[in-house]
Amino acid sequence: MSRRSSGLIGVWAEAQRAAQREREGRQRAVLRQQQDAERARRAHERDVARMQREQRAEYRRQRDADALRRTRELDERVAALEGLLASGCRRVPPVVDSLRQREEVAPFDPGPLGQPVRMPDERNYQARAGWGGQREARARFEQDWYAAQAAEGRRLEQLAAYRRQYDEWAAARLAEIRQHNSGLAGMAEALRSGDPETVVEYFSAVLYASTAWPEGFPRQVSAAYDRGARALVLDWDLPGYDVVPDVKGVKYLPSTDQEKEVERPVTQRRALYRGVLAQCVLLAVRELFVADGFGSDGFGSAGVGSDGFGGGGGGGGRALDRVVLNGFVEGVDPATGVPGRICVASVAVDRPVFDGLNLELVGAVECVTGPLAGRLSAKPEERVAVPPLLAPEQVGAGVVSHGDGEEPDLLAMDPIAFEHLVAELFRARGLQAVTTQRSNDGGVDVQALDPDPISGGSIVVQVKRYRNTVPPSAVRDLFGTVQDAGANKGVLVTTSKFGPGSYAFANGKPLTLIAGTELVELLRQHGLRGRLGTGEPAPTLVQPVAAPVEADEGFNLLGMVWTGSVALDVCALVCAGSRVLTDDWFVFFNNPATPDGSVAMVTPPPGDKAAVRVGFDALPAGADRLVLVAAVDPEVNPDADLAGFVDAGIVLRDDAGAELDRLEVSDGRPGETALVLGSFRRRAGGDWDFVLGGKGYAGGLAQLVGDFGIEVE
Repeated sequence: MSRRSSGLIGVWAEAQRAAQREREGRQRAVLRQQQDAERARRAHERDVARMQREQRAEYRRQRDADALRRTRELDERVAALEGLLASGCRRVPPVVDSLRQREEVAPFDPGPLGQPVRMPDERNYQARAGWGGQREARARFEQDWYAAQAAEGRRLEQLAAYRRQYDEWAAARLAEIRQHNSGLAGMAEALRSGDPETVVEYFSAVLYASTAWPEGFPRQVSAAYDRGARALVLDWDLPGYDVVPDVKGVKYLPSTDQEKEVERPVTQRRALYRGVLAQCVLLAVRELFVADGFGSDGFGSAGVGSDGFGGGGGGGGRALDRVVLNGFVEGVDPATGVPGRICVASVAVDRPVFDGLNLELVGAVECVTGPLAGRLSAKPEERVAVPPLLAPEQVGAGVVSHGDGEEPDLLAMDPIAFEHLVAELFRARGLQAVTTQRSNDGGVDVQALDPDPISGGSIVVQVKRYRNTVPPSAVRDLFGTVQDAGANKGVLVTTSKFGPGSYAFANGKPLTLIAGTELVELLRQHGLRGRLGTGEPAPTLVQPVAAPVEADEGFNLLGMVWTGSVALDVCALVCAGSRVLTDDWFVFFNNPATPDGSVAMVTPPPGDKAAVRVGFDALPAGADRLVLVAAVDPEVNPDADLAGFVDAGIVLRDDAGAELDRLEVSDGRPGETALVLGSFRRRAGGDWDFVLGGKGYAGGLAQLVGDFGIEVE
């Protein structure tokens, strides 16, 4: 009995011990889980703290880098101002001989027109037909052979016309080059003889066209020439006090998370500004003397020696023995309290003295006030004036002014000034507008904001100071800039015109195109001034048909595409209203070009079935329409109509064959054998729009051209 009891107690005790061990194991597992979770929490907190420290450190590094970048930009601006004279001395001013053109033109290159049409080989037709279809193969061969012969005949006619027009163009181009060079020789002779008007015009152009001046510096000159003393006397505008930054550097303050601008000491800024004015005076004198000098043949070569000395013109005659330059700044005259132009520098330099200077190493202020005995305002920042040594009005000859006048020539004015004028126009129309910096502007010259809550928004403006027609690629680039900038609208302002390809691309997009004539009118409407040249139309040089002319010179290649196997003739009519000018202005297979070569049939590029090359700017002034038509070729398909003329379009290409845009045209209809595809119509401002056609004719091409005033025999 006692042994049984002790056995039961042992089993129970062992069970209790096992249960206790299980509880202890569970407790240890829970404890381990808690410890692991605590370790993970602490590790996470350490990671978060480290990330926050790293983010704060990275943020501070970025702010420090931004402050350092701004400081570096300020240092670079000051360094450029301090080295203005030295860097300018390393540039060669324009001289007469640099304007001379070489008497050569592009060689005759017929391109695809020089390749004969490949004639079909009857053996290939017979081999594919086998024994049973010899008659049908012969018929197909004859049809293709006659079509190839007709195409070869048209090619030879086009090639001959192209050659004639190339010869005419080449002769005209050579005559133009010779006339230009003859004019340069005459100008050099006039300079050598001391003609006052020519001297003033030439040296004013030298200053205005010089690349030595930083962007934003004024370029306005009034000058007169003393023929007896061979002295040029001129007033030249100098930059204002704000050209020197009033900030010396930028620091980032982590405690307040702000940037602090460190002001440039006033004494340092004044000294810098006075030095800039002295450098500008010396650089202008240097530009004039170095550009002087003409060879015995009427051309000369001016340059600067490697030692950096002033140097004169090389070769024969010289127009300048002396230069008197007065430097002016805009502002309120402290003596009168009236806004005006104040003379802050005046210097008279004789050529022997100039030739003895090493301008790259001189101290500008010391040079002006020392060996040159010039006058330089002691406090130009306060516009304290100095009396001019000699004014242009005292010379006795007529004073000629150039530069930023009251009625600026938009084609010739400074690009920066032109952008500011456009921005001012937008502000005059009630918009907020500012010009952008010259670098990293993303293709945006002016940023504008229309405050209207419904129709307004951000506007990006590009300014193109072109003389030739703006290519459609510029309009495409503007659209890409609008999308990249997330703007509501894009505006392209130019001094020239837009072609039909540009208007076709802009149609339906948030783009506005402002041509030169429209710009002048807008300026006048808002009390601003601007003109396009002298107002006289520039002579237009007729280019040869299919000659390699860039798209921005006003030429477009109009390719035709369609589906269907019917053979078609594509023709063009140059019209005034609904009447063709004369029969010579109807361009088709028997008359491949207009008399002036402005419209011509050319070999289509790969992928197109026909092509017409058009110089819209070269069309006669009396022409206001260019009509494109298509008609069934009765010799190839005598029984066909235009039912198969579908998926048609006009492809606008540049002369290299790259597609610029595509215009949809109407499909053909059964029973009709001729169709007006559309017409390009001249706008009031001289630009061209495309108007879709669609009128069909059952009587073929003869009936169609009869509607345009051509009598068909």
